[in-house]
Amino acid sequence: MDSQMMLMLPLWYVVFLLSITAHEGAHALVARIGGDDTAYLGGQVTLNPVPHIMREPFGTVIIPLLTFFMLHGGWMMGWASAPYDPLWEERYPRRAAAMALAGPLANLGLAALGFMALKAGLVLGWWEPLGAGFDNLVAPVEAGNGLADGAGRLLSVLMGLNLVLFVFNLIPMPPLDGASVLSGLFAPARRFVFLLRSNALGGLLGIVVAWNLLPRLLRPVYEFVLGMLW
Repeated sequence: MDSQMMLMLPLWYVVFLLSITAHEGAHALVARIGGDDTAYLGGQVTLNPVPHIMREPFGTVIIPLLTFFMLHGGWMMGWASAPYDPLWEERYPRRAAAMALAGPLANLGLAALGFMALKAGLVLGWWEPLGAGFDNLVAPVEAGNGLADGAGRLLSVLMGLNLVLFVFNLIPMPPLDGASVLSGLFAPARRFVFLLRSNALGGLLGIVVAWNLLPRLLRPVYEFVLGMLW
């Protein structure tokens, strides 16, 4: 087994757990502020990943590890979830839209954190631009500096993965957050979203459509961010 891949596994998994925990924790927090305590009572208003893992062990442990090895260390996929009260969503659609938007915004915040740290390191001369891959955007100026190399890789993954999560989750197709934002803000969209949610294949259709749209939507965003970084 590739030793480099094994070295990258804990780095990827730490960033993955942080990213989905922040995403679901933000959903839960904004829902509680808006009057729905469902996720709060489940212990999910937290950055502790344990409650999120316990709720979705398949999506937070098994699938991320499987996809990491299947994709030879180049990516990690998975999911988590925060429960909410559908009756609360129906009664307060705008609050539900804010709850839905909170998750992607948490990912945008993490992406911004990764960007600022990478930019600071480049300006201070710790790294130089590399762009050798999604998880390897910078290289240490001082050759052989393993700590700087590891930090650069971690921040590269932090920025890139959270940009993907931000863009992907805002695509307005159920079961993604973008559909809840759209239906919460625009009444005519609610029937469309409801019909897809109520159909057994609606969620699968939404994921397939969003997955095919993602490269087209992500590419200009990612290229713009890299242009600002370098």
